Amino acid sequence: MGVSTSAPEEGIALVTVDFPPVNALPVQGWYDLAAAVRAAGADPKVRCVVLTAAGRGFNAGVDIKEVQRTDGHEALIGANRGCYEAFAAVYDCEVPVVAAVHGFCLGGGIGLVGNADAIVASEDATFGLPELDRGALGAATHLARLVPQHLMRALYYTSRTATADELHRHGSVWKVVPRAHVLDSALELAREIAAKDGYLIRLAKAAINGIDPVDVRRSYRFEQGFTFEANLSGVADRVRDTFGGAPSAGGSSTSGSGEENQS
Repeated sequence: MGVSTSAPEEGIALVTVDFPPVNALPVQGWYDLAAAVRAAGADPKVRCVVLTAAGRGFNAGVDIKEVQRTDGHEALIGANRGCYEAFAAVYDCEVPVVAAVHGFCLGGGIGLVGNADAIVASEDATFGLPELDRGALGAATHLARLVPQHLMRALYYTSRTATADELHRHGSVWKVVPRAHVLDSALELAREIAAKDGYLIRLAKAAINGIDPVDVRRSYRFEQGFTFEANLSGVADRVRDTFGGAPSAGGSSTSGSGEENQS
C-alpha cells in the first residue's frame, strides 16, 4: 500500500498509487506521490513517466475521513498543500507524464490527470469534480484543461461526471481501451515518447510548459483560498457531514457521481 516506482522497460518509470479501497489519498500520500514523480523525472535515465493506480479506480481525491477525524485545520491545510505539491509535480516533471486511468477519476484525480501530458483511459473511466457535494472547492483549473469552458462549469456546478469517450471526443484523452489493456496502452505511448533523445525531450517539456496560456500553479492556489474560506465559514463541515455512500460504477455528463472518502 502507498506509492511505488518501478522501471518496466528502458527509459520509462512507472509510478503506482495504491491506497485501498478507493485510492482516496491521506495527506502523506499526496506528498509521497509528489516526491515519487519528481524523483522519476529527475532520473537522467528516464524519458517518460507513466502514472497509474491499483484497485477499483484511479483516484478518489482526498481522504475526507482523515479531515473529519482531525481536530482543527491541520489535516485540511495538509491536504491543500499536499494536493498542490502532487499536481505541481506532475506538471513540472522534467519529462512527459502519461496518466493511465481506469474506473473513477475524481476530485484530486482530476488535478493529476489535468496536469499530465497525455491520458490513456479505460472504457469504464469517469472523470469529475464532486467537490460541491463534499464541502470543498478546487481543481476547476485542471478540469478546464480536459473539457471546454462551459462544459467545465456545468460539470463543476452539478458534480456530474464525464466518460472517457466524451473526453476523447474533446481531444483530452489520447486513447480509450478495454480496462485490461489500459496500462499496456499507456506504456505503448510512453515507449514512443521514450524513444526520443533524453535531453531534447526535456527541452520540449520545458518549452511546452513555457507557452501554456494558464499558470496552473497560481490558478489552483487561488481556488484553494476559497476552499479554506468554506471551511472557516462552517459550510464545508455542514456539507461534509452529510457525505456517505459507495462509489458508482460509472457515470456520464448526464449522470451524477459518487465515491468514498473523496473531496
